[in-house]
Amino acid sequence: MIADFQVWSKNHQAHIETSLETLLPTAKFSPDHLHDAMRYAVLGGGKRIRSLLAFAAGELSMADEERVTIAAVAVELIHAYSLVHDDLPCMDDDVLRRGKPTCHVEYNEAIALLVGDSLQSLAFQLLAEYRLAVTPQVQLEMIKRLAQAAGSRGMAGGQAIDLANIGKTLSLPELEFMHIQKTGALIRSAVMIGACCGNSLNDSQLKNLDHFAKYIGLAFQVVDDVLDTEATSETLGKTAGKDAKNNKPTYVSILGVKQARKLAEKLRHDAYQTLEIFGAAAARLRQVTDFIIQREC
Repeated sequence: MIADFQVWSKNHQAHIETSLETLLPTAKFSPDHLHDAMRYAVLGGGKRIRSLLAFAAGELSMADEERVTIAAVAVELIHAYSLVHDDLPCMDDDVLRRGKPTCHVEYNEAIALLVGDSLQSLAFQLLAEYRLAVTPQVQLEMIKRLAQAAGSRGMAGGQAIDLANIGKTLSLPELEFMHIQKTGALIRSAVMIGACCGNSLNDSQLKNLDHFAKYIGLAFQVVDDVLDTEATSETLGKTAGKDAKNNKPTYVSILGVKQARKLAEKLRHDAYQTLEIFGAAAARLRQVTDFIIQREC
């Protein structure tokens, strides 16, 4: 019987936090200032949604939890690196992240740049260092998926599109294309590499799981845009209303809050449909989906 989701999620959030604390280098080792900044950027904040998706997908494929843990840590490191770089003055120029000063504010811009570089490198070091899959070929595919998700056809590319369109009006398909890369690519990789830690899925199952991850990645961004409009900085742990202030295209600016919420519900429905092939085995993924749609921060 599936345990209460709140208990499950809290346990896994605590587990991933402990794992990050263990696997990140400490300030006992040189360069101590850089290692301290890396830990500052990663630890003590965030909902760890990407990790929860990796663990839920791992349950689907009956993966060993410790294998999924390493994969989830790698994803969290890539995510943290992207936030550190996104907050830099040359990007989004933000001063608040996860309820505390951004990395470049707490340290300086040069250290923040090196923090991002170091977190990205550590993510791939971990994926190569531990045995995470049944075969080396599958593990190489996991590394490839995360690399693609972080690169010019994924997260970095999406950020480039975002920066290029400040002050411009995008169509809904154009906005969706941007966020499939900027936000959705890393979420999709979290799901897929979490599942790859376990038993092999057939082509049809993998296709459906990837479609699920695409829908939930877009839904995450839609909800994020709504919260940026409606929630406070204290609630979000980051500067609220910054997208509107900077005249960035968002789901709310195109659709309005009401229609954006309807779109999030449609994406939840679409995500649920892709999971029907798995039956009860996908229950945890459905719970994480609900958590993403219903969150208030």
